[in-house]
This record gives sequence, structure tokens and C-alpha cells, in this order.
Amino acid sequence: MKKKHWILGLAVMLVGCAKMGQPDGGWFDEQPPRVIKSIPSDEATNVKTKKINIFFNEFIKIENTTEKVVVSPPQLEMPEIAGAGKRIKIELKDSLKPNTTYTIDFSDAISDNSEGNPLGNYTFTFSTGDVIDTLEVSGYVINSSNLEPVKGILVGLYDTTEFKHSTFREKPMLRVSRSDSYGKFIIRGVAPGTYRIFALQDADGDYCFAQKSEMIAFSNDIIVPTYMPDVRQDTLWQDSLHISSIKQVPYTHFLPDDIVLRAFTEVQTDRHFLKSERKDPNRFTLFFSYGSDTLPALRGLNFNERDAFIIEPSEKKDTITYWLRDSLLINQDTLRVEMSYMATDTTGVLVPQKDTLDILPKVSFEKRQKQKNREYEDWKKKQEKAKKRGEKYLETMPAEALKAEWKAPSLMSPDQNIFVELPAPLKSADSTMIHLYSKHDTLWYRAPHLFRQIKNEPRKYELLGEWHPGIEYSLEVDSAAFTDIYGRVSEKFKQGFKIGSLDSYSTLLFTINGMQDTTIVVELLDKNDKAVKKISTKDGKVEFYFVKPEIYYLRMFIDSNGNGLWDTGLYDDNKQAETVYYYPDKIECKAKWDISMSWTPSDKNLQRQKPGALIKQKGEKEKTIKHRNADRARAMGIQYIEGQN
Repeated sequence: MKKKHWILGLAVMLVGCAKMGQPDGGWFDEQPPRVIKSIPSDEATNVKTKKINIFFNEFIKIENTTEKVVVSPPQLEMPEIAGAGKRIKIELKDSLKPNTTYTIDFSDAISDNSEGNPLGNYTFTFSTGDVIDTLEVSGYVINSSNLEPVKGILVGLYDTTEFKHSTFREKPMLRVSRSDSYGKFIIRGVAPGTYRIFALQDADGDYCFAQKSEMIAFSNDIIVPTYMPDVRQDTLWQDSLHISSIKQVPYTHFLPDDIVLRAFTEVQTDRHFLKSERKDPNRFTLFFSYGSDTLPALRGLNFNERDAFIIEPSEKKDTITYWLRDSLLINQDTLRVEMSYMATDTTGVLVPQKDTLDILPKVSFEKRQKQKNREYEDWKKKQEKAKKRGEKYLETMPAEALKAEWKAPSLMSPDQNIFVELPAPLKSADSTMIHLYSKHDTLWYRAPHLFRQIKNEPRKYELLGEWHPGIEYSLEVDSAAFTDIYGRVSEKFKQGFKIGSLDSYSTLLFTINGMQDTTIVVELLDKNDKAVKKISTKDGKVEFYFVKPEIYYLRMFIDSNGNGLWDTGLYDDNKQAETVYYYPDKIECKAKWDISMSWTPSDKNLQRQKPGALIKQKGEKEKTIKHRNADRARAMGIQYIEGQN
């Protein structure tokens, strides 16, 4: 049982006449559990046993062992780790390596059972040889694409004297750690030497890069662990709000402690057929794990495939949609096809493959007909009622219209355009039936415009105009401007909109230092980390015009291949993902403001660049003593000094 604080006891006696009784339920236990012994002892050498028992002075609990407890060297067979009353039992399943330091890093997984007081970061160490290795290396793992902290990824070392490029794929790492919610890692128990460092989101538990889907990070830098004496500040708290004192505490500073690993997932180039889908009766879609310039060849087994489809591949050609031309095929519930395509075999080579598919619609032809009959009966009743009332009625049920989806906001920026998406491939599009008018004073005039199809988007079009700030426009589209392959025609459309005045926008000018003669892509981001404007530049000069008054952020990446897209890395080619930077502060844009700013991306470490408001992987709150006794004593007017037993 823990000792009472003697000053607290004396204070209670002195105020006994004024303060009636003790606090309800007694004082809280605010002491963390303490290790009283272990078998074998901590930092023992020449250890032969694989069973470890750690004993505490009170009942304890251990949480999230699979996430927080890391054994190094890595264990291919999962060790058994469990709390039992006042002890932790550990049994290693792998054979012990000779002359090796073992560390069992519990992080903050251990706390007392009654109040949850954390033991703090605790590591148990032993050696199977005569020496305990004590060096450490530490740093951070961040996502290459967005600088988010990567939680729970393994970080490990390889000895450079035994390392080849294939080692990461073939052999487990020598010593490992796991990153916390801040992306921070500490690899302990490292022997003097030179190392290469890697990170791995290990999917199969083999501690090496065996699957292309595993997120990885690597550095070509040589890691040389070392240390030096240093001093840090330790804060003692009077209570949960007030600091009692700050002490200068000598400690051993292990280096390097500033490693930054940029994790990425390689493009999955293995090609396999995933599935077929026919949500609508007039089309079906084939899904592949990766695209190919050679599209699948289809042979109809219960229909004639010649001229049966309009083929619509996605930009990456990994998703291919087949629109059925013939209504007989649309009404056919089962389309049986033989598909010939290129697929990756077990050696990673593309080889011809054939599959037979039965492609069925989500709703059968019979159910669709019943629905149409119900709709017809409902329409007929409405027309009969209209006829009896002497109102206008239709002799025949109107044909289904082609629903063109226009995207024309009522207020547009001068650098915006209007888009339209069609629900099916078109047979014809008559741009002469699309009219644009602008209003000057009180009169409407024809306005010049260009209507064109968007590249690689066969059913999407854009309307470009000479937009003048502060001017009203009217877009008017005649009926039957579009006709799809099923003979459906579009309806009449009209919408007015206005271009915002120059006074309602901000202009943002950035000079990015150190990026001259380098192709970079700079993105203006909203509060959700989504790009709202993007520009490519080679001289470090960035200009964003017509910026709406909002809070923004800035991200850029080095466009190494000049394709305008962020590209991931490839380990076999020793290629890192393209480097991403974040401007570390928010940018407030207001109407009529012209903002000029300068930014040197290399001024701040990558793991500290992304503004906290954008970070989605929030760090977990550190487990601490709650200081409830001090808070209670202060409320009672009793003096309390923490830590005096």
C-alpha cells in the first residue's frame, strides 16, 4: 500500500475544525505501477530461456499488445504476451539468436488496473550474449503523397555489410520498431555499425517486402548510430493546470533522431480480371486490376457480337464499359461471352487468357416490363381524368427523354466553364442549337463560345466563353440538341448566370525559392485538403487569380517527368515518389486583396510542414497522471505537494 503524503496529512489535521471529514472515497491512487523484479532480470546477459515474467507492485493491465508491443529482432511466429494480476507473462516462439540483444518495447501499453495510471514508455531488454546493445535511431514516417503521419508501420534496419538491393524482398529486417499516431518511431537495442533503414506495412507478417500492395519507404542514406551527453527539461506539475518546477535533467542523446521516411505504395501493374457488372440492361462493365493498351476481345456465345457494342474504356483502360446498341440484346437477360485478354501469370509476365462470362442485369427483363406497364397504366388514368375535366391531354405516352446534366452555377468566376454530361453515348450533337447570350445594359446580345468534347471523357462536353466580370449571361439549348444511340433526344434547357465582379475576388502571388529551373505543380487547397486551383511552373513564380474569399492552404510537388501528375515510387528501380511540400501556414484571402508571399520549402522538415488543420491522422493524447488529488485539495483549501512520500 502506498504511503500518504505527509504534508497533506498535516494539512488535514490543521484544518480539521474548519473542514469536516476526509474527501469522499479517500484520495486517488496517482502512482504508476512499478516493476519490482523480473525473471530473467532486465538487461540480463547470456539468457537462454524464451519465457519472461515481469512483476509489478500492484495489479496492472496491458492494452493493444498487437499494435503497441514490438519485439526486436522481429518474431516470425507471434509471441504470447499477456497481463495476469501483478505480472506480465511473455513467451517467445522463435528460436533465440546467439549474441543478440532482444528488446520488448511496450510503449504506453501498461497501466495500473485501478486508476489507469500509465507506466510510461517501457522497454524490457536482455541479451543472449555477453553484451547489451544500447544504441537507438529514431525519426518519422509520413505519407509521400500528402505528408500525413503513417501510424503503425514497421520501421527496421539492415546491416550494410550484408545488404543487397534484393535483401529487402528476401530477408526479415534485423531490428524493428512501429510508428505511433504521430508517425514517430524509435528503434532500440542497436549495435554499433552501419545500416540501411526501411519502412514496411507488413501484410503477411514476414518482415520483408513480399507484396506489391504493401506500403514501403526506403532511404539510400547510411545510418551510423551514435550518442552524446545532453540535457533536457523535465516539468513537474503542481496540479493539472499549474507547473510546480522545471528541472534540467542530464540524459544520453541518441543519434540520428531526425530521420524522415516518405512512404508510398507502388502502382499495381499486375493485371487480373476482377469482375463484370451490369447495373443497367443497356450496358455492362468489365473491371481489371490494371489497364492494357490491348482491349479484351469478346465473342458472343449466345448472340452475334459484331457491331453489338460501343466500347468506352476508362483513361487507364482498367475499366471498360460496353454499351449495347440493339434493343434485343438489351432485353436479353443473359449475355454469354468468351473474353480473351492479357493477364499476369505467376512469374509476372503478361500472357493470353480466356474466360467465359455470364453477364446478367441487376433487374430482369420481366420485372422491367411489369414496371413499364404500371407506369403506362398510371399515365393513362391521369390522361382520362384530364379528358373528363376538359383539360389538355396527350394522345400517346411521351417518349423517354435524354437527360443531359448541365453544370452551370448561378454565379461563376471568370476562369470557370460550363460542363454537360450525357447518360449514354451520342449519335449526334448539334452545337448550332446551343446559344449563349450576354446582357449589356438592358439588352441581350449573342456571345461567342466554343462547345467541345473533353479529352478521354466520351460523354462529357464543356462550353467555353469569353466571360466578362460583372456581366449576366443566359445559356439556352434547343430541344433535340443531343440524340443518343437509342434515339432519345434531349429536352430544352435554359439557365441564367452571372460572372462575379473583380472586386469580389483575391489574387494570390507566390515566389517559391529554390525551385527555379525545376518543374513543379502547385495546388491551392481548401480546408478539406482538396485542390481548387492548380498551376505548373518552371521559374518558381505562382499566380492564382479570381480566388474566392476563404481560408486556403498550399501544396506543391516536384514534377520530375513533367506529366502534371504526382507519381509514386518504385523500389526495384530505386525510385522515390515525387517530393511533396506543404506551405506550413494557412492563407487568408479577402475580396479586393492582392497577396504576395515568399516560401522556401526546404526551411522546415517535411514531417512538420503540413498544417495541423489539414492533418487527418490526429495524434493520440499522451497518457498522463490525472492530478485529481491536487485538484481536490485545491478545491478544499488544502496544501498539496505532488511527489513527496
